[in-house]
Amino acid sequence: MRSKTLFKVAAVAGILALTGCASKIAEPEKYSGFLKKYSDLKETTSASGKPELRWVDPDYNPANFDNVVYNPIIYYPVPKPTTQVGQQALDQILSYTNQQMQKAIAERKPLVTTAGPRSLIFRGAITGVDSSKEGLQFYEVVPVALIVAGTQMATGHRTMDTSLYFEGELIDPNTNKPVVKVVRKGEGKDLSNENTPLTAETLKAVIDEMAIDAVKFDPTQKS
Repeated sequence: MRSKTLFKVAAVAGILALTGCASKIAEPEKYSGFLKKYSDLKETTSASGKPELRWVDPDYNPANFDNVVYNPIIYYPVPKPTTQVGQQALDQILSYTNQQMQKAIAERKPLVTTAGPRSLIFRGAITGVDSSKEGLQFYEVVPVALIVAGTQMATGHRTMDTSLYFEGELIDPNTNKPVVKVVRKGEGKDLSNENTPLTAETLKAVIDEMAIDAVKFDPTQKS
């Protein structure tokens, strides 16, 4: 009876652990401060069906704007390279993100270098590049298996999740206030263990999805 009880308790704990790791949007503790206000963001879906947090000014009409000033995407805050995420990877991720997003925004409206009365200003930031150990699989929740899982974790054999966090906004220079704000978390490829380096290829699909959604964005979906 005691062993059955232990199994049930362990199983529930494992399910809770999986639930805790299952969030597809950025939690408030992941907000970077790049945007001035987050309280008006609402959970919604992108044009391709990806979850994101978004706010659109109810008075925003894209027909009132002719072009966009593209400010290159930055890291905010500036990340410190690690053994798993080196400086070269960080540089390549940022370069690829700018390349894809600039191309996507240019498909919507012409890009200019100086804001005029009918311009929008784009600013965005990669606010996190994470790798973390996946939650315990259900079959690992048996107490004996937990010991094995712990050994695997200590020796670097647990699969690692990867995520990219992005925050961006479009600003009306006439009011100096945003008309669109987006906070997004994208899941990249898994890494086989904590000794596997994260590269731009790991997050390429995430960045491509963001660019596609920037092209397809429908401002009438005001969350």
